[in-house]
Amino acid sequence: MEDITVIWQDMLSILEVEVHSLGFDVWIKPLRPVKVEDGILVLCAPSDGAKSEVLARYLPLLKRALREVEGAPSGITIVSEDEIAQKTEEKQKEQSQPSERTTPRSENPLNPQYNFADFVVGKCNRMAYETALAVAENPGTLYNPLFIYGDVGLGKTHIMQAIGNDLRLSRPNMKMLYVSTDTFINEFIASIRTANGINNQSFRDKYRNLDLLMIDDVQFLSKKPSTQEEVFHTFEALKGAGKQMVFASDRRPQDIPDLDSRVRSRFASSMVVDVQPPDLETRIAILQKKAQKAKKNIDFDELAFIAEHVTSNIREMEGVLTKVMFLSKLYERKVDRAICQEALKDYRVQECDEITVDEIVDCTCKYFNAQKADVVGKKKNKEVVVPRQIAIYLINEFMNIPLTTIGEYFGGREHTTVMHARDKISAMVSSDPKTKTAVNDIKAMILRK
Repeated sequence: MEDITVIWQDMLSILEVEVHSLGFDVWIKPLRPVKVEDGILVLCAPSDGAKSEVLARYLPLLKRALREVEGAPSGITIVSEDEIAQKTEEKQKEQSQPSERTTPRSENPLNPQYNFADFVVGKCNRMAYETALAVAENPGTLYNPLFIYGDVGLGKTHIMQAIGNDLRLSRPNMKMLYVSTDTFINEFIASIRTANGINNQSFRDKYRNLDLLMIDDVQFLSKKPSTQEEVFHTFEALKGAGKQMVFASDRRPQDIPDLDSRVRSRFASSMVVDVQPPDLETRIAILQKKAQKAKKNIDFDELAFIAEHVTSNIREMEGVLTKVMFLSKLYERKVDRAICQEALKDYRVQECDEITVDEIVDCTCKYFNAQKADVVGKKKNKEVVVPRQIAIYLINEFMNIPLTTIGEYFGGREHTTVMHARDKISAMVSSDPKTKTAVNDIKAMILRK
């Protein structure tokens, strides 16, 4: 019988033709072959919900694809990561020597598509990429711990899981664990419900006997003093043993509210790197790579059109591209501007139907006590440039209008100038608390009008 990985790749080639690209990307590609047992190919879905969806919608197609592959097993079944984790936990409880246990693969829900090769590097994320790569090459040495922060959808999870996936290949015996803070909190709460403390000790053993611990979204530790205490002691245990830790958050350690000073200081003592919103060139490169991976030939101008309209969230931008490819397949025609516009029409949900460019500029000028004629005019002193750039950023945030139109409003400026202003403020919102506060305050003024 052929290797199950080869069998699965052959099945994917068949299914990619038969399943709509959106369904293929969302439900079929995340499946992974686990084993062949009694002539049955076992595929693993990322969650119970994904398993149910695959069984309900795609099982007949999966069986048909299996029959077309030479040397394949006779049947197929779907399990979930949760089911594998539960079975593994039950098996571990039966073992008499827990100290010899290793962290089961199922407890590391790493997405195999999150790797360094598929990560597009630009000015916005180069430092985070380089430090993560160094961690993967020499864990527990130079950058330990590593703390990555940035807004939602900018690639923090991709970089973090790329470290795990890289080390899984280079050091297969390494004990590693990737969890969300929500999972850590829930497991900790469950561990302290028993009076005898056995579960609590088991929880501590699980997290303190690792070679690599990765915790995502640590901003959710806010207002959780007991969990913060556990994180502190876990941090100290792993740091003392020279083990690698990686944390991710949507903000800097200093900006996480209601965080114990000891935990904050430990996070702040890490190698702290940020991931900023990508500039236009990087966004286009991301779309190009995703289209190439999907084997879709899309003109540069159409990719640039998408990148111009989705500016601050990579995940949402990739979602728009997925919809573009789906519509192209549905209409049986090449991706054109009409398809891109259709995919983008539902992207921006207007927070207020009455918002106009004038209102955005008026609110910005009022906030900065600046003259409107100066802001939309040719003056280049700092007192005018900053409000102008923020107004441009907010117009792009609230309204789906071309950059050239925005440029015409601001004294006939080139679209590249508008693009620079928008991207500069987008980056500053992530890195400069004062700019972020100003933008949020002006947004509130706009929405109250």
